Amino acid sequence: MPLLHVNNVSKSYNPQAIALRQVEFTVEPGEFVSIIGPSGAGKSTLLRCINRLIEMTSGEILIDGMAVSTLTTTELRALRRSVGMVFQHYNLVNRLSVIENVLHGRLGYKSWFAGTFGVYSAAEKQQAMDTLETVGLYEHMYKRCDQLSGGQKQRVGIARALVQNPRIMLCDEPIASLDPGASKIVMDTLKQINNTLGITIIANLHQVHVATEYSSRIIGINAGSVVFDGPPNQLTIEIIQQIYGSEAEELILAYGDARV
Repeated sequence: MPLLHVNNVSKSYNPQAIALRQVEFTVEPGEFVSIIGPSGAGKSTLLRCINRLIEMTSGEILIDGMAVSTLTTTELRALRRSVGMVFQHYNLVNRLSVIENVLHGRLGYKSWFAGTFGVYSAAEKQQAMDTLETVGLYEHMYKRCDQLSGGQKQRVGIARALVQNPRIMLCDEPIASLDPGASKIVMDTLKQINNTLGITIIANLHQVHVATEYSSRIIGINAGSVVFDGPPNQLTIEIIQQIYGSEAEELILAYGDARV
């Protein structure tokens, strides 16, 4: 059984705003899947349907054989512990320290009282410190998050997702706001997590050359439909043009430069 099965999923906000059109694919444990496509293609909507931050209009999403759309509030809370989320704009509490933000990843395991008053066990605090070491931020754990660079903030977001002990990490444009140097560190971190911990990564990316470098598989979406699903070495210039349309030329140039 695949870890994730997206089965004929569609999402419409209204008859004129169709975000996803009968999207179907499966993801096996341990894969690193990049979802590429132009702005407005439906990439972010798709990730948010997977963990039910957005309700799909039709279709079915199965995680470990469980239909996400049928889960009760309690069941969904439990499922989300195993599905970490990394956001483009970090979603950190800037006035809090790095380690406090990372510990927020444990809130799904907490009672209302413990979560509200920040009651964490010694084991949870040690896990947060170990995770910060994994993402290269151990020495920054007591800094306020508003003192960090964008790349460092994104690694805090990754650490927060990691302390959930997830089986899947959904990464929504994790490097869209970063310079090339910070982008490489973030992508290297995600690849390390995938390789060493076996966590399945599903990342929305706009940069074709980054997707081909880090992914074991690429899914291309245009206007809410899957137009490519395969390994990076099958992603041709013609397919990039099909995925990106009028945006393709600049991306093809960057893709070609990266391959030289």
